[in-house]
Amino acid sequence: MLIKTVNGKTPSIPDDCYVSENATIIGDVTFGEKCSVWFNAVIRGDVNFITFGNKVNIQDGAVIHCTYQKHPTIIGNNVSIGHNAIVHGCVVHDNVLIGMGAIVMDNCTIESNSIIAAGAVVTQNTVVASGTIWAGVPAKKVKDIDQSDFAGEIERISNNYVMYSGWLKE
Repeated sequence: MLIKTVNGKTPSIPDDCYVSENATIIGDVTFGEKCSVWFNAVIRGDVNFITFGNKVNIQDGAVIHCTYQKHPTIIGNNVSIGHNAIVHGCVVHDNVLIGMGAIVMDNCTIESNSIIAAGAVVTQNTVVASGTIWAGVPAKKVKDIDQSDFAGEIERISNNYVMYSGWLKE
């Protein structure tokens, strides 16, 4: 893993987190408990700060960045950021799934209990309401999360990634 200090700021990573050997984490980055950062993920807190709550997984190839003098990136609890997703200068509340290859741009707010579909592009300044699913380019609301279809799915993925990271820590 590449962990670098930038401008006197060093990433803060609790011992119960998993960081793969080739992940890159630099600068003003703070993790909560039981997080995981997977292969080739890049988390770059060089131009602003990035914070993660508990049980956040940043999957393979994902990029998390922020915006100089404007927008930090703040991510809540139980958030899954899918393979090759880009999350940039935005706020993601608790219990959110950001699908594979999705892009969340500057000054967006992703409210709790929502899903950004794989490949979606959430354009600058968008607010994704709690309990909704957004998809497409540009992303638009496609439906409300029906509890019977998606009950527990966001939490299940978050818990699975805690389990997967345990396999690699053994």
